[in-house]
Amino acid sequence: MENRNQQSISLTFADNKLVIQSRPFRLDIVVKQHVVVSLNAQHLLKFEHLREKPSLVGSLVNRVSSWFSSEPTPPPPPEQPAEGAENPSDTEQVEEKKEETAAGEEEKKETEENKEDDEPDMWEETFKTHKDTKPNGPTSVGMDIGFPGFDHVYGIPEHTDTLALQSTVGGEPYRLYNLDVFEYDLNSRMALYGGVPVMIAHNEQRTVGMYWNNAAETWIDISNTLADKSTLSKVVDFVKGTDDMPQVNTHWFSESGIIDLFIMLGPTANDVFYQYSKITGSTQLPPLFALAYHQSRWNYNDEEDVRNVDAKFDEHDIPYDVLWLDIEHTDGKRYFTWDVSKFPNSIDMINNISSKARKMVTIIDPHIKRDDNFKIHKEATELGLYVKNKDGSDYDGWCWPGSSGWFDFLSPNIRQHWASKFSLDEYQGSTLDLYTWNDMNEPSVFNGPEITMHKDVKHYGGWEHRDVHNIYGLYVQMATVHGQIQRSNGGLRPFVLSRAFFAGTQRWGAVWTGDNTAEWGHLKVSNPMLLSLNLVGITFSGADVGGFFKNPDTELLTRWYQTAAYQPFFRSHAHLDTRRREPWLLPEENTKIVRSAIRARYALLPYWYTLFYFGEKTGRPVMRPLWVEFPQDKTVFNEQDSFMIGSALLTHPVTEAGSQGFNMYFPGQGWYDVDTYKYYAGGQTHYIPVTLDKIPVYHRSGTIVPRKERIRRSSNLGRSDPYTFTICLDTNGQASGDLYIDDYHSFQYKSGHYSLRKFIYENNSLSNKNGDSQGMYETQSWLEKIIILGLTTKPNQADVSSPGQARSLEVSWNTDTNSAIIHNPRLNIAKDWIISLK
Repeated sequence: MENRNQQSISLTFADNKLVIQSRPFRLDIVVKQHVVVSLNAQHLLKFEHLREKPSLVGSLVNRVSSWFSSEPTPPPPPEQPAEGAENPSDTEQVEEKKEETAAGEEEKKETEENKEDDEPDMWEETFKTHKDTKPNGPTSVGMDIGFPGFDHVYGIPEHTDTLALQSTVGGEPYRLYNLDVFEYDLNSRMALYGGVPVMIAHNEQRTVGMYWNNAAETWIDISNTLADKSTLSKVVDFVKGTDDMPQVNTHWFSESGIIDLFIMLGPTANDVFYQYSKITGSTQLPPLFALAYHQSRWNYNDEEDVRNVDAKFDEHDIPYDVLWLDIEHTDGKRYFTWDVSKFPNSIDMINNISSKARKMVTIIDPHIKRDDNFKIHKEATELGLYVKNKDGSDYDGWCWPGSSGWFDFLSPNIRQHWASKFSLDEYQGSTLDLYTWNDMNEPSVFNGPEITMHKDVKHYGGWEHRDVHNIYGLYVQMATVHGQIQRSNGGLRPFVLSRAFFAGTQRWGAVWTGDNTAEWGHLKVSNPMLLSLNLVGITFSGADVGGFFKNPDTELLTRWYQTAAYQPFFRSHAHLDTRRREPWLLPEENTKIVRSAIRARYALLPYWYTLFYFGEKTGRPVMRPLWVEFPQDKTVFNEQDSFMIGSALLTHPVTEAGSQGFNMYFPGQGWYDVDTYKYYAGGQTHYIPVTLDKIPVYHRSGTIVPRKERIRRSSNLGRSDPYTFTICLDTNGQASGDLYIDDYHSFQYKSGHYSLRKFIYENNSLSNKNGDSQGMYETQSWLEKIIILGLTTKPNQADVSSPGQARSLEVSWNTDTNSAIIHNPRLNIAKDWIISLK
């Protein structure tokens, strides 16, 4: 405790200080003499008290009873005033006036309270034809949170808005309320399928973050102002001078719940990511196949259709890993079943796919068809597993099967019951190579208000749906993940895709941006949408390639594949009424370009996999805004068309129709085109010409990127393939990189069955060392080729030094690019060794 008086108290820890003022309440957080967060500086801290709805008859009875509640008190006998006292009549008049005033104030207070309790919509609201009863009256909470010294804030997905959040002054606030939105609009703050109440503020000196832990409907207003220096100077002494200090003010308000606020003080973006991961968890390392290419549509019609699609990928030499089935594969929208007229031999079908190390996915939504002959519905009814109406009866809504019930996933026991349905004896026709897609879990209710569940229905523990709406979908995905883990006795990593999400969803699997449209604007907005998700922890995310609704033209579909190849989750998907759009149905030249884009994704899978491993350990995103890697370069604070994959690759996907080129800013020191090896100096804007077959991707100087360049039909078939390293030297002739290896599918890596290798190039030597002594994993993979960019002199030879061998290697030189290639080192990738250039 640093200082305390009647008005305030100061608490210090490390270089930080909390200054709490009591009248009015205000809390400022100071980091190294800079106020970085201010709570309730605008005095917008508000919360409703829980009420009990008065009964009209009861109120009248109580009031009448109070009139007769006691015997009348007789007046006291008159007293003679003492000598020199005031006239008694004057005294009596004063007392009478006091009593009248007090009675009037009490009656006024009672009238105001009654008036408040009788305000319109106090106990019931109407939305179109729907009524929402509120047994506790209004229950909202809210508070203002300011960021002095900051111009830019990010986060609070999901919205089709810019990466750097905009002022809402004169417009609508950002809304977080998970909804099934049909053909959603662009450039909008409207609610979409998921909501994460996390915001990050960044300037050249530091990054801070905040998490508003509330799952109810939430709104956020944002305004950019100048900081009040006179007020801040009372907190710290540094606020001096005439220079204006920017400030972002935000106002958060939720329909119900409490104010439960976490502040992450950084000071770097990576520190904020790590701190937030300690609150809600990090993205767990997915199996390798999940990072590869997925092929889906609503719907592949039958087993013959599945067999043909699978064969066509092989015929056209296009790798893929997962084939998806939408709702039409079921028996009348009864999940965990098959339409036996279309899929009579589902196990044989799945086994045929998995014989090439591929997987399948089926959709399983949380709404259950109300059919007394359907086992899952019958159990849910008998065991009381469904969400309840306010009167205690089972909630009945309308979704794909028609009349439906919804499991109450807030209950741990009900989640476990759901998980048990994924066992191979319960989910008949499934195998361990069949994974899951949870759609419609906002939850979507076709005949509900805003196509979702009524707010006054009841969940486990007595919670109203209004209190927990945004977290419902997370619990669906959690229960499904538990089911997949249990069916393999904890041996295999799960894969579950969810449409709805909340803070913490990253622990359970992947998400996507929902039902987008085959338009250029939807392709373009996919990048800031996914960057926003990555900033708040949900790194395993993607967008439907080609757009879910409508039919993309040839150029759009081609560019969409190129863009998605550099986004974390890579899946093509389309609506039932769209034309078939598998890659080989494009004109031959476009098929060739798409094939190349998908192969580029597969070549980089070692890099992607390593990024996801570090993401689990540190909370860092794999897809990063430029400011995360270049925090002091204000030029990139609003950039959303270019972004980083990890710390080594910069890409600017082409998202404009007919583009022949664009101006692109390159931050940092220097960059190399991954195709041509052309060098681009950092800190400058360059014009980048593009053709249809070009994906602008650049390798950062000072980094090493691992690839696998052998062409395989699926990712797992290449698990023991050799590696190619591309080394881009910085101005000091140095570079570094990492490679993570395990069995790519089990949980054994958590018990030390992995290898993390650290590669460092300096003093004309490349060394491979163990990056984690806890890892013990052997692999047959070896180093096939090394490409070195940025050398100033031509090397004559390369010498290998490793336990048990010393030999020289062939080196070739390209004078056009000043690059050296070391051919066929044949060194095990998980062993220590050194290669020296001379």
